[in-house]
Amino acid sequence: MKKDIILAGVGGQGVLSIAAIVAQAAAAEGLKVRQSEVHGMAQRGGAVLAHLRLSDTVIPGDLVPRGGADLIISMEPLESLRYVEWLSPRGALVTAADPFINIPNYPAPEKVLQTIRAFPLFRIVEAAALAKEAGLVRAVNMVMVGAASPFLPLGAERLEGTIAAMFAGKDPSVGEANRRAFRLGRKNAGEDAS
Repeated sequence: MKKDIILAGVGGQGVLSIAAIVAQAAAAEGLKVRQSEVHGMAQRGGAVLAHLRLSDTVIPGDLVPRGGADLIISMEPLESLRYVEWLSPRGALVTAADPFINIPNYPAPEKVLQTIRAFPLFRIVEAAALAKEAGLVRAVNMVMVGAASPFLPLGAERLEGTIAAMFAGKDPSVGEANRRAFRLGRKNAGEDAS
């Protein structure tokens, strides 16, 4: 088993938290994990990219080869398109629907979504609305973990447990809202992603 994942977004959206949750859950399952991160600007709004490789055998390097990603998880639709050359022809693209317009020539959001809809396997997630429904607007990234979870080689219980552990030191309501966000994202994406 091998799963190569590209995670994309902009600073402040929680891309690296997604990578940490998936990596920790995979390690707890006994999988080998390799990860590489690229941070754009150190402040909010700069590009953030993570390569995450999971396998039950030795992983030769940290970086996902172009055309080899089984999954792209993006916190922002245009960022998902920035990395599609990494996506395998059989790979899935899972992106939040809401644009983060941080450049002056950002394309029309509907055109971006239309381009994503042309991919054979995609999910466009109303992550901000689902995070609000979960009771924590900052839990958009946990919605995205849930939305991507059917494409991961990890059980929902393991991922949710990892989320619970990550937020164990916080107010219990924060942990519960993040777990609710995960469940709403998973339900929104449809559990059968095969």
